[in-house]
Amino acid sequence: MATRSSPSRRASPRGATAVKRTRTRPPTGSAAVSGPGAPAAPLAPTGQLATLRAWLAFAERAYADAGLALGQVASTAHDEALFLLLRLLGWPLDSDASVLDQRLDPAQRITLRQGLERRVRDRVPAAYVVGEAWLGGLRFHVDERVIIPRSYFVEHLLSGQLELLTGPARSVRRVVDVCTGSGCLAILLARHFPRATVDAIDLSPGALEVAALNVRAHGLGRRVRLHRSDVFAAVPAPADGYDLILSNPPYEPSAVCDRLPEEFRHEPRLALDGGRDGLDIIRRLLREAAPRLAPRGLVALEVGGLRAAMEHEFGHLGLLWLPSEDGSDCVCVIRADRLRAAASAGATALKAVAAKPGRSQTSAGRPAPALPEAGAKVPAPPARARLVKRGRSSTA
Repeated sequence: MATRSSPSRRASPRGATAVKRTRTRPPTGSAAVSGPGAPAAPLAPTGQLATLRAWLAFAERAYADAGLALGQVASTAHDEALFLLLRLLGWPLDSDASVLDQRLDPAQRITLRQGLERRVRDRVPAAYVVGEAWLGGLRFHVDERVIIPRSYFVEHLLSGQLELLTGPARSVRRVVDVCTGSGCLAILLARHFPRATVDAIDLSPGALEVAALNVRAHGLGRRVRLHRSDVFAAVPAPADGYDLILSNPPYEPSAVCDRLPEEFRHEPRLALDGGRDGLDIIRRLLREAAPRLAPRGLVALEVGGLRAAMEHEFGHLGLLWLPSEDGSDCVCVIRADRLRAAASAGATALKAVAAKPGRSQTSAGRPAPALPEAGAKVPAPPARARLVKRGRSSTA
């Protein structure tokens, strides 16, 4: 069975449809943001469901009847339910279509019903029910100590766009992932930049415990270093500076977080809430990044629906927006020289950053890439390297 989903999210279940991946934080807008809902009714009887195909059809109806929110694992009920059922059974996501008609034994049916009850009745996200999520083709352990991995950065790594800016992957030596959560991006960065040492920073002790599990599982304990820190407060700057500071920080405005669907409220609010306007952590990170960058270093930020706000406050930094397959273009890159020039000149935006109370959260000598000038558009990757378009669930 051919998959229709992108490797940027995970290996996909292959069946009537493959799991489409969403890469964003929870949606904003009246259709997606809501307060607590009424408790879901108990699941209908399932004793007659003998095959995975029958369970999948049942699960899709249950999703619709309960009005479940999507976007943390997949953008359709079919795709998320297929992921959930396959992993509850311990079957691979790339299982052959023949598994849909394989008869299930009584113990397997009990497992499916219990897992589906958690998802439908208790509105626990599917990734938490099975204890795993996939990003960039890799499996990561997840639980309610961390946000469920989803990021546009994977698209830019796989398509080669980020490497156009950093220079050859093997020339990158020091990288940091700020607000690392489960450690998924730090691990993907270490695999993409084979000679780099990667610092992974988070304020949450629980998130760092999960990240440690994932770093060990991927055999990267010597190259990925975990730090508990409020942004850079407890992390010494490397002697030669970072070649790349990357962050997918909390950037949902607090008012949005107050009205999230119940599924998204299972995720740690610290990983979602960016303060009144969503920019609290971003302001602090940019203020602290300038002295920590290598001479030709870069800051890369995923900011969801805050592009206009970023341009308004930080446009003087020459934000370079990377094109994404679905047109959201929500990842920006800032050059070290622009940050330093702004800091030296005492630019108004950075002065304002220093004056604000701030919200808690969490190589020299390499070949110089030819960076586009401020305002230039990074070329999209060749068609053969571009990723399959997938649904969007949010502005994050």
